[in-house]
Amino acid sequence: MFLNLPYNALRAFAEVVDQESFSKAAKELGVSQSAVSQHVKALEEWLGQDLLTRGARKSLPTREGEQLARAITEGLGRISDVCSDLRDRQRADNTIVISCLPGFAFNWLFPRLLRFDLAHPQYSISIATDTGASPFSGSDADIGIRYGFGRNPGFHVERLMGERVFPVCAPALLEGERALRSVDDLAGRTLLHDELGDFGGAQSTWGFWAKEAGVTLPRSTRSRRFGQAHMVIQAAIEGIGVALGREPLVIDALVDGRLARPFPQIAQSVLAYWLVCPHRALETEKVRVFLEWIRAEVAAQPDIP
Repeated sequence: MFLNLPYNALRAFAEVVDQESFSKAAKELGVSQSAVSQHVKALEEWLGQDLLTRGARKSLPTREGEQLARAITEGLGRISDVCSDLRDRQRADNTIVISCLPGFAFNWLFPRLLRFDLAHPQYSISIATDTGASPFSGSDADIGIRYGFGRNPGFHVERLMGERVFPVCAPALLEGERALRSVDDLAGRTLLHDELGDFGGAQSTWGFWAKEAGVTLPRSTRSRRFGQAHMVIQAAIEGIGVALGREPLVIDALVDGRLARPFPQIAQSVLAYWLVCPHRALETEKVRVFLEWIRAEVAAQPDIP
């Protein structure tokens, strides 16, 4: 279990460090300079540490700021460790804690949370990531986003969105003499695998996709396995191999061109993403607001390019 993290503020802070400027960071994020400033200030108050030395032309990180900025680039677990060292967080009534898998947090939820923050500034979102191996208990989070079959007795459970799977790769792999044009062209290529847990014998794997698509994978492929979905996606973006894309997690990278689909076949997974929360939580305004927002985000999601 990771420490609940204020991802909007962390993202804004990391951009300021990268750009050495609040105004440039705001332009990069597509928000106002005031919003970025408020996020960084809130992060400093949350941690109880000054993270930036603000100047007329440049804003540079303090020693603690450099430590956190490095942690952000090193990954989720490192961020959690550093934040735990810097402060002892107390949960506030206006904080909405969401429990979900790291891959879903990084690739789908996190990029959208800035819109929630701008629409509902009275609430703060924190994300608690876990493996999803155990049923949602409600003890450490207000809302769970679970992957699988939606089996969570005693709680309110509703289907958030389904999952379709299909191969994805860096656009560069579709060009040149060895361009991917058919499934046979996967021969000699590296197939990237996501080491998913067991969901009652059902998994979105390369074998599942091939069976559903009615194709045969070449035997001469290489394999590389990763323990986290976001690592698989990043490896595909960097051209390390071809990944089996899971629709909610790769949709943004497909839309913005970081990933491409080499083949037309799409398989419908039997697994899905589910919203889970205690029945009594549905009576609280902050939970109702978040559920309405995330349903609207799913409804507005573009189709697979």
